[in-house]
Amino acid sequence: MPTLGELERAVMETLWSASGPVTARDVQEALASRDLATTTVLTVLGRLERKGLVTREREGRAHRYRSVASREDHVAELMRDALDAAPDRGAALARFLGTIAADERAALRKLLD
Repeated sequence: MPTLGELERAVMETLWSASGPVTARDVQEALASRDLATTTVLTVLGRLERKGLVTREREGRAHRYRSVASREDHVAELMRDALDAAPDRGAALARFLGTIAADERAALRKLLD
């Protein structure tokens, strides 16, 4: 799973929060507090597309972008990658479980049952 920089994460959050495909201008407006140029947004969207996280479709003169997978799918893949990197998966899982709240552990137990 490719790693994301801060701006890439912000763009992905915008795509994940959108109700459908969005234009670069839509992303730029959603991230207005960052005062980004349209070319910067297009560059980031292009990088995300090359990383396989975003697809685009032409609509008139513009493109519309959407995420390939949901936020939850992305996080699950990151978790899987982290476990794959651990020489002792059981120990890594045990450490992880020791860091999460009791209600999250209960939710995990329920999901496993």
